[in-house]
Amino acid sequence: MTRTILVTGCSSGIGYDAAHGLKRAGWRVFATCRSEADCERLRSEGLESFPLDYADEASIEAAVAETLRRTGGTLDALFNNGAFGCPGATEDLPRGALREIFETNLFGVHDLTRRIIPVMRAQGHGRIVNCSSVLGLVGIRWRGAYVATKFALEGLTDVLRLEMRDTAIRVVLIVPGPITSKIRVNSIPHFERWVDWRQSPRRPQYEATLLKRLYEKRGPDPFELPPAAVTDKLIRALEARTPKTRYYVTKPAYFTAFMRRFLPTALIDHLVART
Repeated sequence: MTRTILVTGCSSGIGYDAAHGLKRAGWRVFATCRSEADCERLRSEGLESFPLDYADEASIEAAVAETLRRTGGTLDALFNNGAFGCPGATEDLPRGALREIFETNLFGVHDLTRRIIPVMRAQGHGRIVNCSSVLGLVGIRWRGAYVATKFALEGLTDVLRLEMRDTAIRVVLIVPGPITSKIRVNSIPHFERWVDWRQSPRRPQYEATLLKRLYEKRGPDPFELPPAAVTDKLIRALEARTPKTRYYVTKPAYFTAFMRRFLPTALIDHLVART
């Protein structure tokens, strides 16, 4: 029988490649995006697509209902991929900025997952894969909001995995690292909305570093891989009889995991402060 999966954040990058890659691998994919325009584009490419906005509870409810209507009430797997960044010095991030990013990157993921778990319990199997980040393992400057959500996602997923041990539902984390995507460009509106960098005591640092990184066209990051590298690990996580708890994708992800396990915090701080 054809296996089914619901994937979020499919308008570009990791989610877009995952949707097409999973379809080629024989999965029936429900590729969701926040906007109907993106969904229409994916449908024109042969994917089943409808809206799902993590920040909107009604949208999540409707997307789950549509998924189950199309499958007859079952779902084999869920890939929680959708997320965005809000760059800026931590001291410059107002409460509203954190509230907004947590609504999407954590609360929406949790809400969707909770709605899918009863389906998987009833059918007697399921796999939940959450897309974390190398920034869920270690923090770097200017990324406090995103780091906070990914650290939280790591912890929440760890606990869910432990709690699901007495069921046939397996819970997995994927840790990508630098992957070609639009996350930098997509983060600019959030930065412009929330961060008053001109009034910040760090204005010279913004001008010397972050603004250039956000607005200037630049080549790929060191060790950056295409989204297909994530899709490859995702398929392994979904199809392995006994999946690993974490699948690292890029060299920085492997190295960061090594650092967290074996190096003292002071040395890690010294290394990442140079990035």
